[in-house]
Parts: sequence; structure tokens; C-alpha cells
Amino acid sequence: MTVDPLSELLSLLRPRRAISSRFEAGGDWSIQFGGQHKHIKCYVILSGECWLAVDGIENVARLEQGDCFVLPSGRPFRLASDLTLPSVAASAVFSGAQAGGVAIIGGGGGFSLLVSRFAVSGRQADMLLGLLPSVVHLRKESDQVALRWSVERMMQELREKQPGGDLIAQDLAHMMLVQALRAHLAEGLGQGTGWFFALADKQLSLAIAAMHADPARRWTLRDLGMQAGMSRSVFALRFKEVVGETPMQYLTRWRMLLACDRLEHAGDPVAIIAEALGYESESAFSAAFKRFMGCSPRQYCRAADEDHHESTRGPPSSNGLDVNAEVPTMERNTLRGLY
Repeated sequence: MTVDPLSELLSLLRPRRAISSRFEAGGDWSIQFGGQHKHIKCYVILSGECWLAVDGIENVARLEQGDCFVLPSGRPFRLASDLTLPSVAASAVFSGAQAGGVAIIGGGGGFSLLVSRFAVSGRQADMLLGLLPSVVHLRKESDQVALRWSVERMMQELREKQPGGDLIAQDLAHMMLVQALRAHLAEGLGQGTGWFFALADKQLSLAIAAMHADPARRWTLRDLGMQAGMSRSVFALRFKEVVGETPMQYLTRWRMLLACDRLEHAGDPVAIIAEALGYESESAFSAAFKRFMGCSPRQYCRAADEDHHESTRGPPSSNGLDVNAEVPTMERNTLRGLY
């Protein structure tokens, strides 16, 4: 069975709270965007030029009309006409702007940007996002057109608030991320370390796909090396060099990510999950889970339930009722706090 590891990983990210808007600037300007965990940001330059500086990334990028970039890691970053200028907090610029609306600084007219942000759910989301590149910069025109269409369509859904708009916005957010990452892979990544770089390696990607296709199998280095068309020793060295961890460490990581998803969303008994992931007993699985996640499966379930309850509980009104209970997510969210 052929498996696409990227699709499998992204399927574990569950987009929610999709927000999209437009930003316009005039004159000289500089805006600091805060970092947020479990958030993915997509941007399309409609007109003008600017600089992009991302925390932790040495090189700054010059962006021009048509350029698109995606930040899956939630790192803080700065957009500016001149990076030497003092920055204004993005939360102040977007304060009061409604989803699907326009935020303006300096009167606008010189620079325009489409913005799309969405949160992903799940206690394992940060771990999943950590496997993706920090910055994806799309320069190919066909890739830019596809991403821009998705952002513009999301803005339309947010403005018009038609029935089913929340679901369409979430699906568009997922599609934007897949489009950007697929295009990034197709461009060639050069040298680097990480799971995403391994997907660009034709041989290593075969071994990763095999692990994803049958995570319960008792894989050996020899088996995985055969999948990749390498000897056991060459495969082990090459995998560690590119991915940054051993094949067995990666296999355990993937099993735990699958386990987290099933514990959080499927509600399967621990014994069933253990068997499905190739562990001989519930106790063996629980021990491996605790070593990797720092808590037992049952503790993880309780924490996930608490997180879910907290994220869906709105601020109480004066009469003790949840004032957000019947208000759609996109309607009640302004852009304050999301930048």
C-alpha cells in the first residue's frame, strides 16, 4: 500500500478558527507580529514591496508583488518597508478589524497584503508543526496563483457569512498549507536537517512511507534499508544525518503521534491502541508513551479533555450563561490578539 507521509502528518493537524483579512500600508512602516503556538500563517503580497525578518532565521527576505509565504512554526516575525525603523505591534494595527476586513497603517496606498491565519487543535500540534519548515517562500507564479485564490476565497467566506462558511474556511486553510508545502518540496530544498528534508530525498522518503504504511510492524534497520535501497549501515547513517534522529526514534515518534490523536479524538481504549501500534501489551505501550510524552496515556486523555473544555468555554455573561454559546467562531472573532 502506497502512503503519502506528508498527507498523513497534515491529517493530524485539525484547522480551526480560520481568520483572513487585508493589510494596507503607506509611507515608511514596520510591524512586529507576535509568535503563537499552534498557529499557521499564510501571506500574499498584492502590491508593493517589503522585508521579512523571522526570529531565529538568519537571512531576511525581500518580498515583491505576487510573492507568497507561509509560516507553519508560529515564530515571531517582522514586516517592514525598512527594517531599521522601530516597529508597531501588529495587535494594535489590527485592533478592531473584523475577519474579512481591512487594517490600514499610514493611510495605505503603497503596500497591500492578504493575510490568512488559522489555529490547529490537539495537544500534539506543536510537535507536528515542529516537523515542518520554519518558512516557506513561494516564488513560482503558478504556486502563487493557487495560494492567492485560496486566501481570497477564504476572505469571501468570512465576509459573506453563508451557511457552512466555517467548514469551508477550515478546509481552505488546510488546502493552503498542503499547496505551499508541496510546492516547497517540488522546488528542491538543498541541504538541511529535519523530517521535511527527508521527504525530498527519494530513498529516505521510501523508508518513511513504509513506516507510515505499517507502523505496527517490527521494523529493523535491515528492513528499512531495503525499502530505501541501501545497506543497513548506510541507511542508518544517512537517516540520522538528514532527519536528525535514528530511524527507530522516528518510528517511535510517529507511533506516539498516532496514539495521541486516537486518545484525543477517537476515544479508543489504551489496549486497542497499543495493539494497533505494534506493542505486545498495554503496559509496554504505556511505558513507551510515558517515556516519550512525559505522562501516562490516561493522564494525557484527562489533560486533553481539560484543554477542550477550556477552549470551548466562553466568558460567562452576567446571568451566568455562555455569551458565545450560539455565536459562530468567525463572527465573534476580531483580529485582536491573533497577530
